[in-house]
Amino acid sequence: MVELTSEPLEPQRALDLVRNPDHGGLVLFLGTVRASSRGRKVLRLEYEAYPPMAEKRLQGIEEEMRRRWGPLEVAILHRLGRVEVGATGVAIAVSAPNRRQAFAACRFAIDQLKKSVPLWKKEVFPDGWKWAKG
Repeated sequence: MVELTSEPLEPQRALDLVRNPDHGGLVLFLGTVRASSRGRKVLRLEYEAYPPMAEKRLQGIEEEMRRRWGPLEVAILHRLGRVEVGATGVAIAVSAPNRRQAFAACRFAIDQLKKSVPLWKKEVFPDGWKWAKG
């Protein structure tokens, strides 16, 4: 399942979405907003996307994960809008029959998300802002 939302991300919800009694490996990745970027103090991030296009690409990542690692439960959740320092901007949860599949699939998901999903991130500083990659 993939979701773009302007609501705060709850790690427990991501975990609950992928629980499966037949899976022994469960991995959760949280991407949070750092207080600094390239030596500058960050006040917040602002994420923008064209949701139909971004969701389609996220679904493609989910399908590729299942093709590569077999039976998985997947939740890829990403924030849109204003996200304060320390808050979660992305949550990816994966459960699999074993830990190797879960770790590999989760790593693949965040790497592909950063490379290929059309999401735009504005870093807001005390003295201005800048579009940042990923």
